[in-house]
Parts: sequence; C-alpha cells; structure tokens
Amino acid sequence: MSGITPSQTVGPYFAIALTPGDYDWTPAVGNNLVTPDATGEPIRIEGRVLDGDGKPLNDAMIEIWQADPAGRYAHPADARANPNAAFKGFGRAGTDEGGSYSFETVKPGAVAGPNGPQAPHVVLAVFARGMLRQCYTRIYFSDEKANAGDPVLALVPRERRATLVAQRQDGGGHAVYRFDIRLQGDGETVFFDV
Repeated sequence: MSGITPSQTVGPYFAIALTPGDYDWTPAVGNNLVTPDATGEPIRIEGRVLDGDGKPLNDAMIEIWQADPAGRYAHPADARANPNAAFKGFGRAGTDEGGSYSFETVKPGAVAGPNGPQAPHVVLAVFARGMLRQCYTRIYFSDEKANAGDPVLALVPRERRATLVAQRQDGGGHAVYRFDIRLQGDGETVFFDV
C-alpha cells in the first residue's frame, strides 16, 4: 500500500428527509410550519447562507424551533403547550443554488426564561459542508420592542446584536423577515455555544 488515504471532514452529505433532492421530503419535515389551526400573524422568514468570502452555500440545511404566538412550545416539558394544536414550531429548509432558504410560519410570542421573559425569537441551527458540528443562533424581529429587555440578546456585545435581528419587509399581504446567515468573516452571525 502506498500513500495516505484522503480524508473527508464531513460527509456523506444530507439524505432523505434532511434536504431536498430528487424526492418529495415535505411530508416528513419541511419549511411550511403553518397548520390549519395555527393562530397569530403569518410571516415568512427568508435569507441566504454565506461563507467567509461572502459566497452562497448551496447545500446547507437550516433547522428552526419556535414557540407559538402565545409563547408555548409543542414539547412535553412545556406544561402550557396546547395538546390539540397541530402547530409544532419545527421545520427544515435546504438552501438553493444561490444559498437562499425560507420558512412560512407564524410570529412567535414572548417566552418565559430563567432570567425573565424573552423577546419573541426563533432558534436556528445551521448544518453545512465542512462543519463538524452545527451552529446555533437566534432570530429576533426588528419590530419587537421587547428586544431591548431580552436577557439573551443583552449578553451579546451591542455592536454584534444586529447579526441576530431579522429586518421586516413588506411581503404583499404578510410580513417578510430577512435574515442572512454569515458563517464567518465580516458581519459574522453571532452563534451560541450550547
């Protein structure tokens, strides 16, 4: 035997029910979280995933978790959860050739936290090539006054907080929030060590 076997940092890449391919994966998990019984303000979250050079990642996967408009999570540990609601607050989206992703959902409500109420937010994980572990961050909403008192956002240096705030745009009938994710470099999104 001669030479060294080449290494691969991550792979094989995502498969069925993780990102789109030549199959319909939306029955298992998708980017439309809105259910027939969902209440609250319908919103769209959209953006791009960019590498350190500002180039789009066309094979990343974005995963989100969120509370419903009343601030309840669809989880057994949340005693306030509405057991009859179909809204689960969980979704996945793969990025397209331009690095774009999107989610159709409802705007979450404020949630209770160990250090006081937390502003409405969405928890987000990024899975991408070359990453041995996913990165976690949050999406806050630019039109939320509660951001000023959020205990988690307050932990982030003031000059970096804007990387966690999605900007509201007019979506022709419902709100669209723009949230680009920069994995490193200038304007890198703040990620949390969890």
